[in-house]
Amino acid sequence: MSRRRTLGTRKKIALLVSAAAVAGGGAFVMASTSNAAAPQTAAESTVCQGLATALGNNQKFIADQQAAPDAQSEARIANREAVIAQIERQQEGSGCVAGESAQGSQATQPSQATQPSQTAPPPQAGQPANSAPASQPPAAGNGGDAAVTGEQVCNGSTVTLSGEDGAPAASSNQFPAGTRLKVTNLDNNKSTTVEVTSVSGSCALLNNAAFEQVREPGKFLIRRAVIEKVG
Repeated sequence: MSRRRTLGTRKKIALLVSAAAVAGGGAFVMASTSNAAAPQTAAESTVCQGLATALGNNQKFIADQQAAPDAQSEARIANREAVIAQIERQQEGSGCVAGESAQGSQATQPSQATQPSQTAPPPQAGQPANSAPASQPPAAGNGGDAAVTGEQVCNGSTVTLSGEDGAPAASSNQFPAGTRLKVTNLDNNKSTTVEVTSVSGSCALLNNAAFEQVREPGKFLIRRAVIEKVG
């Protein structure tokens, strides 16, 4: 005759406590997952804004090529589509909303730092800058063009990157290929002089190599920039 085993009161309580603990742990994991930081938008992060602007500029370039195609449009569009895919990966890796697009090259007004001084007008084209005598060596990181000055253009424009590889260069919607532009980041006083090689959706869009010469670490947007036409 078999005997039926029964659980004592203490064992029953212990099992109930264990089950509750397991259930509570699962609820905690679910809560932690649901409360994970959501991707940031361009309005919440300078990094995200820079990437969104770069994406928007490339999308506008593709739209312009589609609206007025020529013999090279197909190749240009394929190149920019690859750039867009790279920017979207950068957005995801930077904690931004992947695929968010913005057109912001003319969105901000020039700050006082980018306005010409009322007491000391900017040097005219071809004249050396008073703050950088020709005999003074250029500041580190300025690409050897610290004394180069020219006509200030695109007042109020922000500067970002196109995502394209290659030697330092720029693209523009205002200046033809061959134009030389000097871009200065007023937040770190770094500048670079590059040649316009293609068309884009903004006044001055730097490729990756040129942007690296003037960027601040971790930033994809230069809010306080001076852009000069030097050739």
